[in-house]
Amino acid sequence: MDKISIIVPCYNEEQALPGFYRAVSKAAAEIDGAECEFIFVDDGSRDHTPDILDSLACADSRCRYISFSRNFGKEAAMYAGLQNSCGDYCVFMDADLQHPPELLKEMYRVVSTEGYDCCAGLREDRTGENQFRSFLSRAFYKVIRKLCKLDMGDGKGDFRMMNRAMADSILELKEYNRYMKGIFSFVGFETKWIPFHNVERAAGTTKWSVRSLFRYAMDGILSFSSAPATLAGTTGALLILAAIVIGVCTLLAGKGLTGIALLICLILLLNGVQMFFISIVGQYASKDYMESKKRPIYIVKKKRGF
Repeated sequence: MDKISIIVPCYNEEQALPGFYRAVSKAAAEIDGAECEFIFVDDGSRDHTPDILDSLACADSRCRYISFSRNFGKEAAMYAGLQNSCGDYCVFMDADLQHPPELLKEMYRVVSTEGYDCCAGLREDRTGENQFRSFLSRAFYKVIRKLCKLDMGDGKGDFRMMNRAMADSILELKEYNRYMKGIFSFVGFETKWIPFHNVERAAGTTKWSVRSLFRYAMDGILSFSSAPATLAGTTGALLILAAIVIGVCTLLAGKGLTGIALLICLILLLNGVQMFFISIVGQYASKDYMESKKRPIYIVKKKRGF
């Protein structure tokens, strides 16, 4: 009989976890030919999430959990869950029930009988999300698709079931700065997409602020594209040419106040743009610096069931 490892990153999900466990357990019972295990990864929660995970592990031998020593981020939690899984198939799910448990049966059928290495959920809409956040998300995916040349479209998220070969290939990528959507696309493998409609969280509130989403977006771009650094050089060359042209025109027009003011504005503009692109290059350097330290992706505080 096949085994499916259901990997669930958790950060302050005390309100959502009981309902998630009931719903997914019911869906898992309907999968013929496979048994499921739950691997919960507590990403340094500050509420009663660890206590709930402990009680689930006591009540159900299929439930295991890992607690981090602090918050390392969802990407680290996904990696830890995958690293500690032993299933023939692995699936990532969010604890807020925005990933429909009823799709698990179809996902297993696809990866076990149709020859696909992965079956993933394709979110068709953003029902229940703030319109401003939805606009930013759609814009981000348009940009990253052009910059990175990888299959990372809007709606193609983390909710997916994969076979062991794909899971092991992901584990071979041990970089500290991880962006899982990019990694899924980078490793390749045949993927079938199943559309589903977005729903509001079952309980609790989202842990993703606009600031954290922006930081997450920048991590994705910088991890899988050198285009921003190339853009910096191209823009710098164009600005130097523009500065020469404007400077010559200003000199020909005379040394009046207007020309001086224009020159001052030009200098400020060039310095501002220069500092902006130095920041981009600095981001690449800082990420390389963090990789060179070879720090662990996560640190475990407690394990149960392993």
